Amino acid sequence: MSDPLAVPPAGPAPEREVATDMVRRALPVAPVLVVAAALPWGLDGALSAAFAVGVVVANFLLAAFLLETAARLGHGAVMGAALFGYVLRLALIGAAVWAVKDLSWVEPLPLGLTLIVTHLGLLLWELRYVSASLAFPGLKPGATKESASR
Repeated sequence: MSDPLAVPPAGPAPEREVATDMVRRALPVAPVLVVAAALPWGLDGALSAAFAVGVVVANFLLAAFLLETAARLGHGAVMGAALFGYVLRLALIGAAVWAVKDLSWVEPLPLGLTLIVTHLGLLLWELRYVSASLAFPGLKPGATKESASR
């Protein structure tokens, strides 16, 4: 008798679809965040906000990659990738910020605010388009058409 957690799941892997949809939604918002940071902090604030948006996008894409890869291995791997992937990605975000913190163009406040607002904002925005149904894993049917018309 085989272990049900060791059997790779059948069907599509919606992780990449959801992550790329979030990245697509980040693209029109990024210039707004950069300009909003440039108003009080100038060029340094704009560069800090742009760096933060890049870190957020990379974080979501890495999360999707880890989960998609683990899904091919089995349910146990998905659980491990979700838990340890979160810790790894948090460490990578911290390392990215730590690596640039002393550079002349970094403004800590817009960097931190953009990291937090972009993460939470994209996650909350994406909730409208993610299906909570096993019949349609990933995005709701027609979600990409619906969002393209807005």
